[in-house]
Amino acid sequence: MRGFRTTVEQLDGGGVCVALHGELGLEHAYGFDAELRGVEADRPPCLVLDLRELTFLDSCGLSRLLAARKRARREGRRLVLVRGTAAVQRLFALTAVDEAFEIVNDVPAAVAG
Repeated sequence: MRGFRTTVEQLDGGGVCVALHGELGLEHAYGFDAELRGVEADRPPCLVLDLRELTFLDSCGLSRLLAARKRARREGRRLVLVRGTAAVQRLFALTAVDEAFEIVNDVPAAVAG
């Protein structure tokens, strides 16, 4: 499996964008979850997960995105996903979780929404 990394950017209005790069599978899923919980600890009102540079997503990675959604709902935080590659979006469609998330085409649209 290839590498995985994230970059974190502060957005206007106190929101945070976490961009995912590479492959989010079993090998990296729980490290990603721990990093995301660290970002969430600052209680941003909006958390944007940018999936445009995510080249692979498996069920373990998908489960961490769903866990983030659950935490966001519980804490009253807006969670927005920026649409990923065709392979990532195909997994979302096949598992019908695309309906569970607010998905936009780019980060400015996420912040404006």
